[in-house]
Amino acid sequence: MHGTLLFAHGARDAAWARPFEAIAQQMQALRPDQPLALAYLELMQPDIGSAAATLIAAGCRHITVVPLFLGAGGHVRRDLPERLAELSARHPEVQFSATLAIGEAPQIVQAIATAAVQLVDAAR
Repeated sequence: MHGTLLFAHGARDAAWARPFEAIAQQMQALRPDQPLALAYLELMQPDIGSAAATLIAAGCRHITVVPLFLGAGGHVRRDLPERLAELSARHPEVQFSATLAIGEAPQIVQAIATAAVQLVDAAR
């Protein structure tokens, strides 16, 4: 079974997570029979190990991680591969892979540009 793990940074303010939780809910509605978990790098729970364990317990043997970052900075280029290596060592029966940072997807760049223009127009 294939699972999806959304991976966000985390923050001290719980309200920060609302957009990410909304993304997870909308994705789950689009793919109700595909296991999905949301995890955070720091400051919030669950962490990536706990979220992966939940997906594995649900029977997932391939987990795709989607970094919910606008760009591929150090957290995506360094921290995420380190965590995936740790997960692979801990769960050798599971194949882990990662996508590009969500902000690097052309459709996301276009959506943000469109939304920014609309916000500016509305503010005038």
